[in-house]
Amino acid sequence: MEDTQSVATLIGSTTSKIQQLQKAFTELESHRAITLNLKWKELEEHFHGLEKSLKRRFHELEDQEKEFETKTQKAREMLQKREAAVVAKEQASLVRLQEKRDAAVFAITNALEKHRKVSSEESADVSCDGDGSELCFEEKPPDSVASESNSEDFKSSFENGNFEVKSYPQLVILCEGMDSEGLHKFISDNRKNLAALKEEIPWALKAAASPACLVLESLEGFYLSDVPNVDGKKDSNLLGLRRTCIMLMECLSFLLSSLDMVSVSALISEDIKEQAKLIAKEWKPKLDALDMDASNGNSLEAHAFLQLLATFGIASDFNEEELLRLIPMVSRRRQTADLCRSLGLSEKMPGVIEVLVNNGRQIDAVNMAFAFDLTEQFSPVPLLKSYLKEARKASSPVKHGNASTSAQIEVSERELTALKAVIKCIDEHNLEERYPVDPLQKRLLLLEKAKADKKRATEAAKPQPKRPRASGAGHGPRITNVAADKMFFPRVTDNRYLQYVYDRPYVYPGPPDNQGPSLLGSATYNFSPSHGNYFGNGYQYQAPYLH
Repeated sequence: MEDTQSVATLIGSTTSKIQQLQKAFTELESHRAITLNLKWKELEEHFHGLEKSLKRRFHELEDQEKEFETKTQKAREMLQKREAAVVAKEQASLVRLQEKRDAAVFAITNALEKHRKVSSEESADVSCDGDGSELCFEEKPPDSVASESNSEDFKSSFENGNFEVKSYPQLVILCEGMDSEGLHKFISDNRKNLAALKEEIPWALKAAASPACLVLESLEGFYLSDVPNVDGKKDSNLLGLRRTCIMLMECLSFLLSSLDMVSVSALISEDIKEQAKLIAKEWKPKLDALDMDASNGNSLEAHAFLQLLATFGIASDFNEEELLRLIPMVSRRRQTADLCRSLGLSEKMPGVIEVLVNNGRQIDAVNMAFAFDLTEQFSPVPLLKSYLKEARKASSPVKHGNASTSAQIEVSERELTALKAVIKCIDEHNLEERYPVDPLQKRLLLLEKAKADKKRATEAAKPQPKRPRASGAGHGPRITNVAADKMFFPRVTDNRYLQYVYDRPYVYPGPPDNQGPSLLGSATYNFSPSHGNYFGNGYQYQAPYLH
């Protein structure tokens, strides 16, 4: 500011300087001996022109300075507003977090109180041996859920030898008798309450003479060698058996995680490991024929093989590169992240994520990146945008108008399902600020409306069946053959293994180039609120198995 004032003062003094110069010039003319060619008027015009030019430039600089100060002030005000908004959001997040913590503490406290009351009632009704080594249980309805004690109480109860099976005492009997076939059947018969079963199976396994042997025996029949032509992806009984095998290995893993190293070594002896290696070597050649794209990240066979290695601690006996090849085959399953950690593959995850991205499975890649803290290397928002871009690119041929109505619905369904998967992923990982969902929601509603309109138009175009006249002429009363009607619907003799709720993959459409429409049109369903809380950490995408 001082420099500006000094410059303005100097510019203002130019007039007096010009007057002084005029006097000097007049005095010079009075003493000259010859006539000068240069006239004073020319000099005066020249200096006045310089003065005007200098003042104009000075005023321009002043205007630019004021404009710069105005912009700087606006930027500071905007920055202050943004800082205030960030602080407000932080405070709101802290308040919500505190509310969730208080609710969780309250729920845990209530659960512990209920557990103490139940324990006190049982001590009055059920007699146990004084050393506490015998199992104590009481009869309860099969639909009751015993899931109120948390994992820390669970582990401490194991260590103290004070464990019990309250809802399903039959589990203890089956485990004590080492009856793997009966255990499979019991789980199948109670498939509607698998959440409660999963919480009690680890307790029951400890009653077995050898829990590891019991679980290994339960793996028989995972591959039906006597029925080679059975399609494992369509046979419901085989699917249910395989899911039960995986669940039993997970339960054994949880049992082992609650014990010390000495107890684990006693349960998983070298002989047990050798038996597990033989099974794994028998399964391995059958996995070589699996294609990563065909399995679409939801392979039960690959999951069971990796779970077998993780549960019995034999991963070091197999080639690491071959294990990494199997990870994309199970990338949609919620246990994948824990499996990778148990197998010691955490350092190799960047390569696995690269494979998923290159195969058009960006949502799998985003889930894995969050699970292993690799979001800086694999930014989730660009991955989700590229996933939607590929889905829309697959939908573009419909715009030419040459496709049939069914084809148009099919292609629109691809983009519709892709939008739902992206919105779900954004919600799961709290990406709303980085990737707003409002435009996606609007596009979703637009596609759903177009789908409903096409469906109504298709139904309206169908020919309607003619109805008989109501005169009654020529029409007698309808006689229904009850026996024939009953025989028309044969009774299913054995359908024990149906949809299991304990092993959900993350369903969303895969890459358009290497997947059919049946996957893309898959519906989703909600999780059971009583789902067990100690298997996997994962991204719980709500979706059924694909058969």
